[in-house]
Amino acid sequence: MSAASDSPPALVLVAAAVVIERGRVLLTQRKVGAHLAGAWEFPGGKVEADEDPRDALVRELREEIGVEARVGDIVEVTYHRYPTRPVLLLFYEASFAEGSPAPAALDVAAVRWAELHELRDELFPPADVAVLAKVRARLAGAWSDQRVEPA
Repeated sequence: MSAASDSPPALVLVAAAVVIERGRVLLTQRKVGAHLAGAWEFPGGKVEADEDPRDALVRELREEIGVEARVGDIVEVTYHRYPTRPVLLLFYEASFAEGSPAPAALDVAAVRWAELHELRDELFPPADVAVLAKVRARLAGAWSDQRVEPA
């Protein structure tokens, strides 16, 4: 068996939100100095050890953009191997809880609502590209303005 330093990097589990309102999807921009700085992505973040991915997503949305969220069903699951680590991403339908503040850039470079024509693959991290086709289809009318029902 190889030494610990020779073992492959641990898989990183990430939960991300697909929030669609009024024909637009919510995006955040990665901060300067972060891996893939400047890229636009679906808001969310790393799931901690022993944390439920849905709870992690609610926590990350609160920390990064100051919103209270409701998490719905899985939209997409993707796996991507970056040069330094493999990542498994769980993309969930999400909406804002009643009374939630508007999203603000608390721990991200920027927050914005993007329309269908603004969702270009090259603006996103490679791991997010797989879900873009589904989001584009939903923005084109198949899923627009649907809300996640409270649990």
